[in-house]
Amino acid sequence: MAITDTAKTFTEALRRQDYAAAEAMWSEDVVSIENMDGPMARLEGREAVHGKSVWWFGAHEVHAYEVQGPFVNGDQFALVFRIDVTQKESGQRIQMEEVGLYTVRNGKVTEERFFY
Repeated sequence: MAITDTAKTFTEALRRQDYAAAEAMWSEDVVSIENMDGPMARLEGREAVHGKSVWWFGAHEVHAYEVQGPFVNGDQFALVFRIDVTQKESGQRIQMEEVGLYTVRNGKVTEERFFY
């Protein structure tokens, strides 16, 4: 699968909020890197990265979710996310904006790196 096809399919899955379809495009050894310290700063493997997603959606109420892109360059593509959420624990409502940079090899996402 060409990078443009992978990027488009992955992005469309996220726009539909079909996270299972997006996760199906991860390699078995996918790496997720967040711009923070702590136990979720770097996770390796599908199970660990999926666990981060489960935690995130469990900890936030999503009011609005927008995905822009993909913006492709070589074996990578970037997406811009705009998300309006309420943190369930604190009740604080926040508007988030971040960039996800995805590296693709053999038609699978091998790394996701977030900038915010």
